Amino acid sequence: MKNSLASVVSLSFCAVLALAVSGAGAQTKNDPIRIGLIFPLTGGSSDMGHSARVGAQVAIEEVNEVGGYLGRPFELVVRDDKADPETGVKAAEDLVLKEKVLATIGFCNTGVAAKALDVFQKNRHVLLVPCATGTVLTAKYPASESFIFRTAPRDALQTQFLAAEIAKRGLSRPALLVDKSGYGDAGLVDLEAAFAKLGIKPAIVVRFAVGAKSLVDEVKQAKAAGADSLIGWTVGPESGVLAASRVEAGWNVPAFGPWGLSHRSALEASKGAVEGAMFVQTVLPNIYLERNNAFRLRYLKLSRETPIGSMMSAAQAYDAMHLLLRAMFETRQDLSGPGLKKALENLPRRYSGVVTTYDKPFSGADHDAISANMLWLGTWHSGERAYYYAEDAKRASVIRYKE
Repeated sequence: MKNSLASVVSLSFCAVLALAVSGAGAQTKNDPIRIGLIFPLTGGSSDMGHSARVGAQVAIEEVNEVGGYLGRPFELVVRDDKADPETGVKAAEDLVLKEKVLATIGFCNTGVAAKALDVFQKNRHVLLVPCATGTVLTAKYPASESFIFRTAPRDALQTQFLAAEIAKRGLSRPALLVDKSGYGDAGLVDLEAAFAKLGIKPAIVVRFAVGAKSLVDEVKQAKAAGADSLIGWTVGPESGVLAASRVEAGWNVPAFGPWGLSHRSALEASKGAVEGAMFVQTVLPNIYLERNNAFRLRYLKLSRETPIGSMMSAAQAYDAMHLLLRAMFETRQDLSGPGLKKALENLPRRYSGVVTTYDKPFSGADHDAISANMLWLGTWHSGERAYYYAEDAKRASVIRYKE
């Protein structure tokens, strides 16, 4: 109830401020304010991209319903990066240099985002990343100078979370099956660092190509190495292939993965073999949280997919959009890149989002909104995502502020 009330109060604040300022005659333009979106809307990562796009659209519609910004509606300018780095750079240049959108929310793939960061930074254009989790994305530039912000959990947090879970279970010989993408390269560095901190040495590291249709041979290598658990570090479709291959190889060990294992594409590619596999999550369907339920209902009005392709992508994009919109009301109408950057770093009021309640999510020294205490262990249960530990579903009603 507290989350629901907070969200209503927060949204009402925007409405009152918009009406008050526009009523005073401070803004007469009626042109839409255009926000850029860059997501993979086709290809193997499209479940992430589609969900993020719909999540952002839900947020935009909510704000437009209460007057937009000073009477001006918001409009999304959408580009498909196809999970391809070169296409992502072209999309970034198009939105920033040609379309001149106010700010951009985008990227689901770390390799695509990394290639495009310079476009935003050089043009002092604010980019909020709601999906891509590569640790490097918010570390490339010092936060004090950076125009890159993120509402997704960076990989360093996810790997530490998984390593701690494996250690808690008394497991000591994990197998790491990691794809050969830029996402896999960066993830492997974080995985090895996380296990090294706990004094755990992986039994084996096996790399595989993105697009693999079978990983039975790789699974058998891990099994032969005497591994007592498995972490598959890859995106949705390949996570599903890995799950199916593990079942085919008859290897029944605890299986873990990053958030990509929670995508609907993993469920579909595995033909259900992901059942019981565990993954990192910032948000899960939760009947105890009114804000969570309300968001999912509004999402389903725009997209009837079941289950949602990527609930994390949807919720984190929704929250990113609302944080950006709230920052706009703090700029005193200075909507330049530097003006928005400063406002995001100094948000004065809490925002009750879907993932969490954000209290100073960004600062001049930190552009990552998600901290380790906001993570949950999720699992696939009967074709839907669920909390692995039943008690977590009730504990989630306790607000977790950023640490």
